[in-house]
Amino acid sequence: MRRREFITLLGGGVAWPVAAGAQQRERMRRIGVLLPATADNREFQARLGAFLQGLQQSGWSIGRNVQIDTRWATAKAAEIRRHAAELAALAPDVIVAHGPSTVGPMVQATHTVPIVFPVAGDPVASGYVDSLARPGGNTTGFMSFEYSLGGKWLELLKEVAPAVRRAAVFRDPAIPSDTGLLGAMQSVAPTLGIEAIPINVRDARQRACAQGLREQPHAQHPLEGPPNAKGRSPSQSACSHCHSYR
Repeated sequence: MRRREFITLLGGGVAWPVAAGAQQRERMRRIGVLLPATADNREFQARLGAFLQGLQQSGWSIGRNVQIDTRWATAKAAEIRRHAAELAALAPDVIVAHGPSTVGPMVQATHTVPIVFPVAGDPVASGYVDSLARPGGNTTGFMSFEYSLGGKWLELLKEVAPAVRRAAVFRDPAIPSDTGLLGAMQSVAPTLGIEAIPINVRDARQRACAQGLREQPHAQHPLEGPPNAKGRSPSQSACSHCHSYR
């Protein structure tokens, strides 16, 4: 699958062949959509609405030349896998899988139907694609950010609080992007005179927080993996001391 076959699928946008001719548009296309939320989720309703709007602007009309098969799921892995299998069985022209919790099961469900993900933390480490330059297989999409941003965060912290010497980094070791970001931070930390202390938070937030406090860090930074970020704003982190510095 060539990535150029898709226009854009970022931030809820839509993708489809740019060069589709009038003759092709007479054919009914089929798009599968797998979302990690229930149908009453306002955020994903808005994303789906933007997707449909983008389709319409590109000349694709539901019922005339395109059919949308949407599956809404909760965060339960078994339910997501079931919906992924259902979409794969429909053999659509392309499947849109939003977020890490849906991309993995979708990739496992089909090796032939093209899959596009609007966002992923680390698609290479997660096994979705072979490389960023050449995704290979039947999957392509966009990653959240470059790992080098982890080093930039420490640089910014140093500018804000020059006296910082130790920074506790809250991360989930099971999330590839957290591991990549931590590595970038630790590679830059010595040049800034900072020690980046990793604190695992996967199954024991409060215990990890206490561990971080025993290390007496001057600053703390939670990486924004799904378990850390879900339902939280930047000021609502693993414990009341996060995002503090002195």
